[in-house]
Amino acid sequence: MSAALYTMSLSDSRRGLIGWTLGTAAVGMMYASTYPSQKDNTANLPRGMRDALHIDATAAGYLQASVFGLILPLLAMIYGTATGARATAGDEESGQLDLLLAHPVTRTRLVLQRFGALITGAVTISVLVWLALLAIRDSAELTSVTPVELLAQCANLALLAIVFGALATGLGAAFGRRVVVLAATAVIGVLTYAAYTFATQIGADWLAYLSPFQYYIGGEPLKHGFQWLDAAVLGIVTAVLVTLGAVLFWRRDLNN
Repeated sequence: MSAALYTMSLSDSRRGLIGWTLGTAAVGMMYASTYPSQKDNTANLPRGMRDALHIDATAAGYLQASVFGLILPLLAMIYGTATGARATAGDEESGQLDLLLAHPVTRTRLVLQRFGALITGAVTISVLVWLALLAIRDSAELTSVTPVELLAQCANLALLAIVFGALATGLGAAFGRRVVVLAATAVIGVLTYAAYTFATQIGADWLAYLSPFQYYIGGEPLKHGFQWLDAAVLGIVTAVLVTLGAVLFWRRDLNN
C-alpha cells in the first residue's frame, strides 16, 4: 500500500512537529530540574492533594506528580487532539477533501495514513522528552529513577497522546467539524482526568479504570517500569476509536 499520504502529512506538519518536540522536551527538562529545590516542600502540601496526585519526596513521586502527572500529559492531549482534528475534518472544512479523494485513495487509507503520521509525531515527541530527561538526570538528582523507568513513562506519554489523537480523528471522521472535535475531546479529557484524580477521594475507585490516565500513569511506571497490560488497554482503545471513525467516515455522505 502506498504511503504517500503518510509522508505528505509528515512533510506538511514538519515545522509544527519540530516545535512540539522541542517545546515539550524543554518544558519537561525545566520542571524536572526543579526537583532538588522542591523535594522538601512536598510535606507542606495538604494530605488530600498529595494522595490525589500521588506526591511524595522521591524523584519518582515528584516526576509523577508535577512533570508526568500534569504538565506533559496536558501537552500530549493538546497535540493529539489538534493533530487528530486536522486528519480529515481540516480538509473537509477547507473544501480540499473532495480534491484529495478524487485521487486513487480510499477513505479508509486516508484516515489510517493520517493517523499513522500522528503516531510518528507522538513517538518522536516522547523520545526527545526521554533523551532530555536523561541529559539532566544526574544534575537534577533523578538517578533513583532508571533510564528504563523513564522510558516506560515516556512510552505511556506517547500512548496517551495517541489515544486522544484517535478520539479526535474518529470524531473528525464522523462529524467533519473541528469545533465539534475540539469541544468534545476537551470535555472528555477533563472528565477522565478528574475521574482518575478524585476517584479515591469520593470512594469510587472503579471510576479511575474508565479513564485513560489510569493506564497511562496509575501503574507507576517511574517506579515499576513497563506496565504491559496498561499499554495494551491504551492500544486497544486506540484501535477501537480509529476503526469506528474509519467506518463512519466510509459510510458518511460528505456532501452533507
